[in-house]
Amino acid sequence: MAENPKHYCMCLTGAPKTSADKAGVSFTKAAVLKEAMWDDGALITCRFLGGSAALQARVRAVAKEWEDVANLTLDFRTAGPTDIRIAFVQGNGSWSYLGTVCRQIPEPRETMNYGWLDDGSSEDVLRRVVLHEFGHALGLIHEHQNPLGGIKWNRDAVIADLSGPPNNWDLATIENNMFRHYPDNTVIASPVDSLSIMMYPIPKAWTLDGFSAGMNSELSKTDKQLVSQAYPK
Repeated sequence: MAENPKHYCMCLTGAPKTSADKAGVSFTKAAVLKEAMWDDGALITCRFLGGSAALQARVRAVAKEWEDVANLTLDFRTAGPTDIRIAFVQGNGSWSYLGTVCRQIPEPRETMNYGWLDDGSSEDVLRRVVLHEFGHALGLIHEHQNPLGGIKWNRDAVIADLSGPPNNWDLATIENNMFRHYPDNTVIASPVDSLSIMMYPIPKAWTLDGFSAGMNSELSKTDKQLVSQAYPK
């Protein structure tokens, strides 16, 4: 499934109530959520549950760029158990559990999914998705939910777009993913950065003050500063 500019990821911040489905999960989909942070210097084990060898190699190379700014090591293995388990289930969206929440998910269930990446994905699309989802895996929330932010949403326009395809979100999911802000004392935050890899693409039609953000595919200067502060070397 090719990436659609209207596809949005969801970040899972709580373990499922049952092992059979994601019922009861809180979706929030750059600031770092303190309770989901890894220990500084942590070795985070990862493995793939699918995808070709070539696709896996591309994802791994991009994901490990986070090591350049964070005192963390992403250790990719071919057998479990591992902390992060990466699937490529088409039609299941792109998403990740937030930070250490992945350790609450029983083997061999996936903790991250790339629902629109395949061997034909462009490098720009792959970088955008992988850097974003691994940002979540390191504990980063969505940038527009930063408590230091103040986006003036056109709520009716956002709800109209996200309640239809390809996302088909209900109102509760839209509230959690779009309009909710985290309390100041729960995150390490910097001023809202429209260039952050954790920022959703936001069209001007979704805001009342002309704010917008594009399809970012690189770590911004603020991303690097924030993560190096959260996980200092």
